[in-house]
Amino acid sequence: MNILQTFRVAIRALLRNKLRSFLTTLGIIIGVSAVIAMVAIGEGAKARVEESFASMGSNLLVVLPGSTSAGGQRGGFGSLPTLTWDDLRAIRTEVPTIKYAAPQLRSSAQLLSEDQNWGTSVYGTTTEYFQIRNWPIAFGSAMTDSDVESGSKFVFLGQTVADKLFGANADPTGQLVRIKNVPFEVKGVLAKKGQSPTGQDYDDAAFVPLKAFQTKIQGGLQQYISGTIYIGAESSSATDKAEKQVTNLLRDRHHIRPGADDDFSIRNLTELAAAQQEGTKTLTTLLASIAAVSLLVGGIGIMNIMLVSVTERTREIGVRMAVGANPGNILAQFLVEALTLSIAGGLIGIALGLLTARRLADQFGWPVLVRPDIILIAVIFSALVGVVFGLYPARKASQLDPIDALRFE
Repeated sequence: MNILQTFRVAIRALLRNKLRSFLTTLGIIIGVSAVIAMVAIGEGAKARVEESFASMGSNLLVVLPGSTSAGGQRGGFGSLPTLTWDDLRAIRTEVPTIKYAAPQLRSSAQLLSEDQNWGTSVYGTTTEYFQIRNWPIAFGSAMTDSDVESGSKFVFLGQTVADKLFGANADPTGQLVRIKNVPFEVKGVLAKKGQSPTGQDYDDAAFVPLKAFQTKIQGGLQQYISGTIYIGAESSSATDKAEKQVTNLLRDRHHIRPGADDDFSIRNLTELAAAQQEGTKTLTTLLASIAAVSLLVGGIGIMNIMLVSVTERTREIGVRMAVGANPGNILAQFLVEALTLSIAGGLIGIALGLLTARRLADQFGWPVLVRPDIILIAVIFSALVGVVFGLYPARKASQLDPIDALRFE
């Protein structure tokens, strides 16, 4: 008997008990669909984490000034100016792993257009800040070094601020906006950035060239930076090295003794992103492992049903042996039946898993990233389950004595 005839006999046998065949594959269906859905959702969550941290900027370090201490009470980092403009210049010139470094000064202000107003954060910075943050311009022109050095009264609006002051999808380039009663010309509107992992709206902000910010909005502290320093490392692999080099440089410049606490703080957002991704990966692996147990349970279900089928069809097996079927033919028939059940369950499970992943992703607002390798592994694994758990019942059927089988009632 060739493989095609064996397959036909196996299909006819399975179709005689459609409900039982379906219930047999149910464990495989649930297991495969759970694996596909959990991995797809996990990959989508990982992509969302990467997207959130990418919106912060590439290879980003944030240097915060020190904290105050008075009467036993200590303020948080940023409450005491300890970073100087000379520190910023030294970071730019003396740290080889640094590509960009820019100050960020901040003030809260009410912005007024001709007929609208909006309270937001106004930042003073340089051109390098937007390169560190990977933040392009949607309308108008980008900030230039000439704008920074000349103290030009230009303002660059985040998308949220532009919408609130001039209406959605408007191009306010060339319009005037008053900040603390000082008129600034809108030179550009930044591309939409979205939200941070903590829910902060990046687009609810306005940016002014550094010199204009210091002279028109908020006076500086002379040699000290009244804000933070944003640093962009050369690459993601160089971020940790850059953090160590900046730390050593600032400790040396601030004459901090060995063992003493830093009078500044460096936040490595690359490490935070990696920790978030590792947590997501661990959760995905855990869920996929739990789902894989369902495949094992489904395999046991196939073995049990196949054993029952062997017992029920003992007389049929005897008749087939009596008319010339050898043990190999019987073994092949029952193996093909088990393999057909498991593969059918695997294919149905894949379709159900993709549908479930899509529904869950729509509910949570996550992207769905389907991994073809996981689908292939699920199909192969379900086939192996059929072969492994179908082998024992198939061998039992092939080793039956034809005379005893024909006598079986």
